[in-house]
Amino acid sequence: MAGQLPRKTITLIATVLNEARGIEALLDSMRAQTRQPDEIVVVDGGSRDATMDILRQYSSELPLRIIEAPGANISQGRNRAIEAARGELIASTDAGVRLDPAWLNELARPLEGDAKGKAVAAGFFLADAPDTFTLAMGATVLPAMEEVRPDGFLPSSRSIAFPKDAWRAVGGYPEWLDYCEDLVFDLALLEAGYRFVWTPRAVVHFRPRSNLRSFFIQYYRYARGDGKAGLWPRRHAARYAAYAAAAGAVAGGVWIWPLWLLLPPAAAFHLYVPCRRVLRLRGTSPRQRLAAACWVPLIRVTGDVAKMLGYPDGRAWRLRNRGRAQRKER
Repeated sequence: MAGQLPRKTITLIATVLNEARGIEALLDSMRAQTRQPDEIVVVDGGSRDATMDILRQYSSELPLRIIEAPGANISQGRNRAIEAARGELIASTDAGVRLDPAWLNELARPLEGDAKGKAVAAGFFLADAPDTFTLAMGATVLPAMEEVRPDGFLPSSRSIAFPKDAWRAVGGYPEWLDYCEDLVFDLALLEAGYRFVWTPRAVVHFRPRSNLRSFFIQYYRYARGDGKAGLWPRRHAARYAAYAAAAGAVAGGVWIWPLWLLLPPAAAFHLYVPCRRVLRLRGTSPRQRLAAACWVPLIRVTGDVAKMLGYPDGRAWRLRNRGRAQRKER
């Protein structure tokens, strides 16, 4: 038909590990896509629960191939899946999400309309929050859609699509990184001349962490990944400086009154954006929004402490493995 974009084959990939509690929601959302993938490749990193049994049950309903790779980290799992993929295009997501029915169709659209093969589709993600705590968590850790600057947005690999040739061109996901690997992959694509196309209707619904302990571990690992990859040193330095100033004000008592005067506006600035997101939540009552807003300071501080502990751990790894990291970044 005249004017119709050429349809390219597309492989949907994901990595999983002990996801029996949530994997069915992801697989059901794959089955409900308005555009079905030509194939689905899922790499299991050595699950000890019922994940593999569930995947096998769905293999008769979906064009699903399962690869077992015990001990593989996320980067290794994604690389194994993409290496095995037959599609010209790769759409990547994660366990712990469910896909909007139009997700794959929206991601494929800018890639099929790109004659030069240099486009990368940058999808979005929304919090799938069943209670007050996860409402607060989503508002604290995830940007609102209206806050996104399309020209500077780097997607998570829970919602991204790219030509398989792009993956080859940058040497795949960095297997020496266990966290922040998708950001390093994004930066490598930019450096190789690929351009990100903001695709806001390609939405995955992401379940935030349900308690402070798991959130702390998650953000410790994220910050450790930043340190290993040498990412955002100024941002981390600013966090240390802010908390050092606050600790100095508390320790110094009334004698450090100029710092005391700075604490309230500094705290308000730090909490303003997530609290604004909470108060703008649709489909929630005023009571729910107020309760969620009360969680925000504790979530924020927990994440900051996790980052301040995780980042130096990553930097120490980077110093011990300086040659290895530098070779991998080239």
